[in-house]
Amino acid sequence: MVKTVAIIGGGSSGLCAIKACLQEGLEPICFERTADIGGLWRFEEYPEEGRASIYRSVIINTSKEMMCFSDFPIPEDFPNYMHNSKIMEYFRMYARHFDLLRHVCFKTSVCRVAKRPDFATTGKWEVVTESEGKQEAAIFDAVLVCTGHHTEAHLPLSTFPGIEKFKGRYLHSRDYKDARDFTDKRIIVIGIGNSGSDLAVEISQTAKQVFLSTRRGAWILNRVGDQGYPIDIIFNTRMKMFLKKLLSPSMVSDFAEKQLNMRFNHSHYGLKPKHRILDQHPTINDDLPNRIISGRVLVKPNVQQFTETSAIFSDGTREDIDAVVFATGYSFSFPFLEGCVKVVENQIPLYKFMFPPNLEKPTLAFIGLIQPLGAIMPISELQCRWATRVFKGLNKLPPRQDMEADIEQKREAMAKRYVKSQRHTIQVDYIPYMDELACQVGVKPNLLTLFLTDPKLALEVAFGPCTPYQYRLRGPGEWAGAREAILTQRQRIIK
Repeated sequence: MVKTVAIIGGGSSGLCAIKACLQEGLEPICFERTADIGGLWRFEEYPEEGRASIYRSVIINTSKEMMCFSDFPIPEDFPNYMHNSKIMEYFRMYARHFDLLRHVCFKTSVCRVAKRPDFATTGKWEVVTESEGKQEAAIFDAVLVCTGHHTEAHLPLSTFPGIEKFKGRYLHSRDYKDARDFTDKRIIVIGIGNSGSDLAVEISQTAKQVFLSTRRGAWILNRVGDQGYPIDIIFNTRMKMFLKKLLSPSMVSDFAEKQLNMRFNHSHYGLKPKHRILDQHPTINDDLPNRIISGRVLVKPNVQQFTETSAIFSDGTREDIDAVVFATGYSFSFPFLEGCVKVVENQIPLYKFMFPPNLEKPTLAFIGLIQPLGAIMPISELQCRWATRVFKGLNKLPPRQDMEADIEQKREAMAKRYVKSQRHTIQVDYIPYMDELACQVGVKPNLLTLFLTDPKLALEVAFGPCTPYQYRLRGPGEWAGAREAILTQRQRIIK
């Protein structure tokens, strides 16, 4: 009997989930609540409930060679950092090439996922879906949750006294689409993550004045690195990871902070945080210092309170304002998973960020529920390759107490390293986490063997960017084009 797998969500993680199922001979059915694929990356004029929402100008901050699916390179004529419309173009090419769309049920939302009475022996799930007002139930052998973590706006209004009196407009960044509504107005953007800094820069082109309010500042990275190469190509190499392990975190921070301050001194720009660079998910923005030096964006501390027409900051200064944009991040929850998993303060105990350790059978996995220092697409893909092999019984999970110990160890490491915040509950470092998954699947490149058998390739794998193709060189899901893709990746970067 072919095993059936329910996939919830048709974004980037849902697409590679369908493909991984097909490659393992499983039968996937993907439920997508909207009428199209793409998830987060599909721009719509109006935010849709239950779906991530982006603004018109969004450009991804991971470069094409680092973010592509591992056996389908992004065309060489696509830019290194793609606009959301280009990302959608790539997803459509991928879906067409591997014939994925026939496995998607569009305009179908998942209402409930529950264990079958015989779950302890079969591991089967009952999945209740709704389409055009009609509910239907079906039984599946396994479930992949691919709904991401950018659907529910985290809007902590209770921490901003007086906001209920404020007569201007306030909104969360997920409801922002473009700067037209803010022409000639005085705007506060609260939050200095990637969305907050992007919106401050964009709104400052038309607004009278933008204030960027931040509780603790941030280290600002550029998309464009040394000699004009994408920054992630420079940072994400196996050699750099090896060197980083040899040095203490504070030595690595000293070096990185010195580099960033050479571009612009973060203290002079009011951005220097108290924490070290490795303690927070970095903010990537090429234009923010230019907007600050020209006075279009003024950096301010936290808002202490709002009045009807103004904001009072923690340093005692007051500014008249017309609108507030809260770029305060997201929270995630899974209301359709009755009682199987519990999210508390954006934390969910999952083995390797994927498997609930307390299930009698490992037939439920979460895909893409991570915040990587790097691209998410290749990680989701590798997660799917592992999950589908676990569903088939080709890979086994360790005993429950081992999984719980691993979860606890990761949670402690994260709490120790990162500033406490909503976004630091699912952080992973790109290469270590990819290698961890690759060891489970049996696809981690063996550098020693490579140096003995194919030194040219070995040099690029060790010293070049750790691109997703490295995880297709050997083992299950091996791709014949992987070697060529690695050896030609630099040509595609500078094309």
